[in-house]
Amino acid sequence: MSSTKERIILGVDPGTNILGYGVIRVDDRSKPHYVTMGVFDLRKIGDPFEKLANINAGIGELIEEYHPTDLAVESPFMGKNAQVILKLGRAQGAAIIAATTRGISVSEYAPSKAKIAICGNGAASKQQVAMMVEKTLGIKLEPKYLDATDALAIAMCHFYQLTNPLAQSSGKSDWKHFILNNPDRVK
Repeated sequence: MSSTKERIILGVDPGTNILGYGVIRVDDRSKPHYVTMGVFDLRKIGDPFEKLANINAGIGELIEEYHPTDLAVESPFMGKNAQVILKLGRAQGAAIIAATTRGISVSEYAPSKAKIAICGNGAASKQQVAMMVEKTLGIKLEPKYLDATDALAIAMCHFYQLTNPLAQSSGKSDWKHFILNNPDRVK
């Protein structure tokens, strides 16, 4: 990531009952700043396809308001119930379509990758993730918004991916490949 290009990253923690979102701004010095966060509470909507339409429209409204350059979305994880992963995948897809139809770059991160990026531990609890996001962004978070906190963590994970020299080196994680692929960043 260029140190002179500002970015707005919209993070999404998909869900068909509660969907969390978080927005960070990365300044021209590659420092992240909190912008906003919240949830879409879809529990009162009975029709599953209406929920997806609401997710798509809601993410679209966030995109129109905050003009993100990137959408970072949490990937569904395999649980005990295949129906749950199917529903999460649909919610994720509704958010992705809202971004891609507006020309916004999309990246997907596993929950454990975000937890490692934020806490250094892929098995960190939602509360641990929230505490580290608070400390990193210098904000105070409400415990009732853990889905939104997870979305901020996904946005932060994407920020770390963009600013990590080894993550940008064409899938190769060594300095030789980084230098070959980024000669302008080596002095």
